[in-house]
Amino acid sequence: MMMTEPNSETAKKTQSPILRRLPLIAILSVAAIGAFTLRDYLSFETLAENREALLAFRDANYLMTVLAFIAAYVVIVGFSLPGATIATLTGGFLFSTFPGVLFNVTAATIGATIIFLAARWGLGEKLAAKMETSEGKVKAIKDGIDENQWSVLFLIRLVPAVPFFVANLIPALVGVPLHRFLISTFFGIIPGGLVYTSVGAGLGEVFARGETPDLGVIFEPHILLPILGLAALAALPMVLKRFKKGA
Repeated sequence: MMMTEPNSETAKKTQSPILRRLPLIAILSVAAIGAFTLRDYLSFETLAENREALLAFRDANYLMTVLAFIAAYVVIVGFSLPGATIATLTGGFLFSTFPGVLFNVTAATIGATIIFLAARWGLGEKLAAKMETSEGKVKAIKDGIDENQWSVLFLIRLVPAVPFFVANLIPALVGVPLHRFLISTFFGIIPGGLVYTSVGAGLGEVFARGETPDLGVIFEPHILLPILGLAALAALPMVLKRFKKGA
């Protein structure tokens, strides 16, 4: 009996890292499979072909449609499947700009949190601890992020050039608290979400003309500049801290 307990404990320690990484491995595996198998299904063409059926189902089962839409959106984001932009457009198409943007942002935040928790549980806690005890540039980067967490979190959400999946991983790998991730994600994705939801709300006219929506609208100056202005406001505390340190 004395010999089996240490062996049992050793087995648990050996299995623990693998078990902790299973959620992240599952997400990456499903994402890889989905990239090849779902690309043709989660598309604008699919939405255009099924628009009348979707509207009819929404009119007959509004609450069920809302719940099903949010659940589908969470799965798309949580497993990094292709079609997140189409899902956002669909939210606007089915529910108009409001409450469509609320459904979109809520579902995207839940899906992002799934990735965040999987990454933090599998890799983030250990990596953050290593960065904390390291020296040199790695420690300087970690300290810089820790000192300006709110600013960094809002910046990676507001700047359109940062991929959504990357913006979910970085906070998990540097030890950002869950509540800060949730708040910054929800409010940080509202500007971009509002733009694409409003585009989706106008899809009826786009379908009638037989055209495709302009998804590059977010880079139009009258839309991009206000978003970059919000990003500048988010970065302002970091700039002020730099000036204070310099002084």
